[in-house]
Amino acid sequence: MSVLLCVVDLVMGVTQLRDVVYIVCYKSSTIIRFHATTHERLTDINVTGLRYPQDIAACELTSQLYVTGSWECIWRLSREGEDIQRCWTKTSSDTFTPWKLSVTSSLVLVTSSSTNELMQLDAAGEELRRLPLPDYMRPEHAVESPSGTFVIGHENTQRKQWLVSEVNTEGRVLRQFSGSLGATYHIAYNLHIAIDSQGNIFLADRANGRILLLDAHLALRRVIIDEHQLNSMPRRLCYNEQSRQLLVGRYGGVVSVFDVLER
Repeated sequence: MSVLLCVVDLVMGVTQLRDVVYIVCYKSSTIIRFHATTHERLTDINVTGLRYPQDIAACELTSQLYVTGSWECIWRLSREGEDIQRCWTKTSSDTFTPWKLSVTSSLVLVTSSSTNELMQLDAAGEELRRLPLPDYMRPEHAVESPSGTFVIGHENTQRKQWLVSEVNTEGRVLRQFSGSLGATYHIAYNLHIAIDSQGNIFLADRANGRILLLDAHLALRRVIIDEHQLNSMPRRLCYNEQSRQLLVGRYGGVVSVFDVLER
């Protein structure tokens, strides 16, 4: 089953917290909300000062939302928007430019559009550490696996190739997925990843307009949503394990909701 949540503008991020879907769009300071079950449009949340949002993620444990904006700051807000704060702001001397983010347990994981490193924040938005990555790795989006490693969609700048890599807590590469399984798939720019509690990975294969399912060892299991079901390139993913639904933000200002009961 596929349900369309139309938001008109380019989707920059989508997430779900309890029974509400949250969406941020290009150049908008408004967080759009839908009821996850009825798909009814709810009251928007306006974040004064938010410009050029890049991504949004939610923490079930703390009921907090996190948004990267304008490549310079990270916002933290409550689920109804009554408490909104800038929890991290880039300084003039800092080379880290916050881009895309994810949340696992109570930790926030952020990629940079300007450096080859990951940043971890605690639930309050306080920076904990930065993890240096190999020099050739330009990260797009990263998630933490159930075993505590990091799965990163990135460009290999030396080979001019898009990959998914698993790295340990020191940044050492453990394994990689380049898309080859009987044929060569080219995983394109703007990789976005979702992961479940078993380590299964949903990957937006933007170039081919589909969603791939990888196992916990980065082996391709199958195409879970094909180009005919999507009809346009996927940009952002969010997987809700309780309902087993995958939210796919895609071109055309639409978020699609897919049931993925059989994996």
